[in-house]
Amino acid sequence: MTPKELIYTWVDFFNQSDADKISDLYHNEAINHQVANDPIVGKSAIREMFKNEFATAEMICIIENVFEDGDWAILEWKDPLGLRGCGFFQIKDEKIIFQRGYWDKLSFLRQHNLPIPEE
Repeated sequence: MTPKELIYTWVDFFNQSDADKISDLYHNEAINHQVANDPIVGKSAIREMFKNEFATAEMICIIENVFEDGDWAILEWKDPLGLRGCGFFQIKDEKIIFQRGYWDKLSFLRQHNLPIPEE
């Protein structure tokens, strides 16, 4: 599977809210760093992160663009509520080894009527 194909599969599993399937796309030692949050390290921790997120809010990823450059795939996305973001995925042996995502956490929390953390 090419990096670009892997991202289409990732989006499909994300939109199914399937933490098990999506986490199977990651290396055991993968890092998922959503810049609005602390990095998550390891496949099992990434699975737990997705389980918690899918239980907290209904999330849909609508693909705007997917680009591929060597072992990297770049996903530009939006959701039905108007939130936009992008993700960078480094692929090794057809698995995600590193992911970094950029999106507006405050807008996400407000859109889903979730508590806004106090600093």
